[in-house]
Amino acid sequence: MDLQLTTSEASYDSAEAALDQVSARAAGARVVVIGDVMLDEFVFGAVQRISPEAPVPVVEITGRRYAAGGAANVAANVAALGAQAVLGGVTGQDEASENLHRLLAAMRLDSWIGLSDAARPTICKTRIVAGGQQIVRIDHESRGALCEASESRLISAAVAALREAQACVISDYGKGVVSPRMVAALVAECDRRSVPVLVDPKGHDYSKYAGVTLITPNLKEAEMAAAHPIANQRDMILAAGRIMDTAGCASLLITQGASGMTLFRRGQAALHSAALAHQVFDVTGAGDTAVAMLALALATGLTMEDAMLLANVAAGIVVEKPGTATVSLDEMAELMRNGFHRRAR
Repeated sequence: MDLQLTTSEASYDSAEAALDQVSARAAGARVVVIGDVMLDEFVFGAVQRISPEAPVPVVEITGRRYAAGGAANVAANVAALGAQAVLGGVTGQDEASENLHRLLAAMRLDSWIGLSDAARPTICKTRIVAGGQQIVRIDHESRGALCEASESRLISAAVAALREAQACVISDYGKGVVSPRMVAALVAECDRRSVPVLVDPKGHDYSKYAGVTLITPNLKEAEMAAAHPIANQRDMILAAGRIMDTAGCASLLITQGASGMTLFRRGQAALHSAALAHQVFDVTGAGDTAVAMLALALATGLTMEDAMLLANVAAGIVVEKPGTATVSLDEMAELMRNGFHRRAR
C-alpha cells in the first residue's frame, strides 16, 4: 500500500476538549481486553557488597511490590481512566495467580472472563531493583499455544463480552494466548457491531491481525514486522506501508519513546505527536497505558487524531513513574491546566 511520503505535526489545540468528552463519557464505556495477563513483581533492595561466590552484587531485600502486567495492566489502565474494563486471559493455579487475582479484585474491573489452567504457570516477571536501577529480571512463563478447548472457551467468553462493549484491545505479548483464530473471531464480532479493535502487537508476522482497526508497535517492533530498518522519516513511512499491507489494518501508530508517536492512515499524510515527558524514569508498561487510552478515546467517540494526542499525554505521565503504573483522567487534566503544550519537544 502506498502512503503519502509526508508527515505533519499534530496540534494539541483540541486536546482539552477531547479530554472533556472522554471524562463525560468514560463511566459508560466498556472496553474488553484479551491477551497475555501477567503479574509484575518488584523486589527492592540495597547493594553494599559483591558476592564472594561470583562477581555479582548481593542484594539485601528491603521490600516487595506487585502490579498487574501485560493485558492485565491494560485493563488496570482502562479502569484507572474511569471506564469499565473486562479482562480475559489465562492464569495458572499457583501463588502468582493468587497475587494477581487479589490485584484484579482491588481494581475497578467490570469482570474477569479468563481461564485457570493448572498446566500453565501464571506469567510472572520478577524485577530486582537496587539503587533505583533494575539489576536483573526473572521470567516464569509458558509460551506454548493454548489447547483447542481452552482457546474455544476464551473466544466464546470474549465474543459474549463484546456484545456490550465499545472497544476491544488485543494485548499480545507472544505468550501463546493470542492466535490467528482468536483474532479472527474478535474482529468478526467487532465488525458486526462497529466496535474498534486495537492491537498491541508482538513478533514479526502481523498477518494474524488481519482486519483490525489499529496496531500500535514501538519502533523496534515495527522494524521487525516490516523487515526494514528505520533510520529516518522515509524509512518509517515505507515500513508502515508494508505493515498495513500485511495486516490489512485501517490505521497504524508507531510509538518512538522520547521521539513521540506517529499515526499512519490510508490515503493521508502521516501525523506525528511529539513526546511530552520531562524525564523518562521507567518505560515499563507505557505501551499498555497508551493502548488503553486509545481504546477509551475511540470508545467515547473521539477521532483517531485526538485519541493519539490523549495517548501521548497519558504515556508522558506514566513514564515519569517507577515500575508498572496507571494514569487517571485527573492527572491528565492537571497536566493540561499547567501548560503541557510547553513540554512537547
